[in-house]
Amino acid sequence: MARLAGDPGVGGWLRFAAGFRLPASNQDWVRHELTDAGWRGRTLLRHLAVLLPVCAILAVVAGLLVPAPIWLIVMTIVLILCGSVFSVAAYADDLRASRLRQHGLQVPDDPDLGRPAH
Repeated sequence: MARLAGDPGVGGWLRFAAGFRLPASNQDWVRHELTDAGWRGRTLLRHLAVLLPVCAILAVVAGLLVPAPIWLIVMTIVLILCGSVFSVAAYADDLRASRLRQHGLQVPDDPDLGRPAH
């Protein structure tokens, strides 16, 4: 797959996934990430890229420090993942609008929502 103009590379992608603003040289890439087809899937993928390492650390720390059965620790991690992914999926439109404004880009008017994006 060809790289887009302004592609920030792996480090920049991780910074973007963590919520940081990218430089103006990456504006075209940010616009593509947040407005082209598949933006919802990419939003969930970026969220998981941030959340999975946090859950892995939490699982290791809980396994070492909490006197609980492993199944309970695993189910707690699954609950965190499910709740978080559901929240991001439910509020993806608002998250996208916020990220577009963060980068100084125009928020598209989505007629399928029945209201303009915030």
